[in-house]
Amino acid sequence: MRTSAVSRLGAFVSASALAATALVSAASPASAATSCYASTCQGKDPATTVCQNDARTVATSGWGLLELRYSPTCRAAWARFKTDTPYALSITVQRNDGNGTYSAHYRGDGTPVWTAMVNDKDLQSRACEYWDDGRSDCTDWY
Repeated sequence: MRTSAVSRLGAFVSASALAATALVSAASPASAATSCYASTCQGKDPATTVCQNDARTVATSGWGLLELRYSPTCRAAWARFKTDTPYALSITVQRNDGNGTYSAHYRGDGTPVWTAMVNDKDLQSRACEYWDDGRSDCTDWY
């Protein structure tokens, strides 16, 4: 009789574990869902979306300090400056069709800055840096 109770308890624990695994698996696709896609990402902060999760640097400026970031899941791009330098500058991201340019200002305090995102679906984007001393540089179009 005791063996039967242990067997039932083992079966219950196994079934509970299986059910919990199914719930976690079912929740995963929802958590992986994008918070925006292409045109609905236009103007949004990548830090408040899931776009940053699969983002990669697709181009850098000639000085290597500015990055053009791209999320294939969201089909969106943005500029990011994360290098610690004491000099102030502005960064922008722009689309090649002229329908979207966003800027951010780096104060020279070591805090990374990034722009809002532009829709990059079937378009090209680039990032530019404009130093307060008059120097400027841009990434290649991507």
